[in-house]
Amino acid sequence: MDETTDDKVLDGRIGLRQPARGYRAGVDAALLAAACDARAGQRVIEAGCGAGAALLAAAARRPDARFVGVERDPAALALARGNIVRNGLEARVEAVAGDVALRFSGLGLPAFDAAMANPPFFDDPEALRGPAAERRGAWMADDGLAAWIGFLSKAVREGGTITLIHRADRLADILALLAPKAGSAQVRPVLPFADQPAKRVLVRAIKTGKAPMRLLPPLVLHDREGGKHTPQAEAILRGEAALDWL
Repeated sequence: MDETTDDKVLDGRIGLRQPARGYRAGVDAALLAAACDARAGQRVIEAGCGAGAALLAAAARRPDARFVGVERDPAALALARGNIVRNGLEARVEAVAGDVALRFSGLGLPAFDAAMANPPFFDDPEALRGPAAERRGAWMADDGLAAWIGFLSKAVREGGTITLIHRADRLADILALLAPKAGSAQVRPVLPFADQPAKRVLVRAIKTGKAPMRLLPPLVLHDREGGKHTPQAEAILRGEAALDWL
């Protein structure tokens, strides 16, 4: 096992062992967890759960739901499984080996009520300058964004939700890829500062949903008054507030 660090997320509620180098959980994972709105008794799947940051934070936020993380990298999968046990969540959270490039049916699992993911941000090797080998799997989607959205769409039942966080400049692609299977999309832009364009979007859609798309008020992460985060962002990152959908 490569060198790891022991960290805390969700204001210390979740202990997380993760790689010292390579992909490390950050704000995107925290926002994805905050956007998970699974109800009591529902089952949630996360594609590409890594060491389990978003998976475990979402489980802590939704204590009456059950969660399954899917991860293809053996080292990350081992970390996720260890983190589940470390946080005492093995009764309702598990991590399984799997790859979004393969059929969801190959996992042998029934359809879920909700699916979520933080897909790799690039699917063009020319768009990313020299990623370190240990970061490539987290940053480069070998089978493209279409494979990720296809997997999420297959993983949920009719009426189930699909939630993901991604680059703002891929919003049109995300909506186009969702359109054949899911609708009733809601989009929440995530802005670094109130006077800057969004760099991320959170998107939630419903399988077989037919309602028009809704563009929600943005989440602003930072202010220019010296605080690290805006009060709203700070409350979300600490687990004191959720990212609600309409």
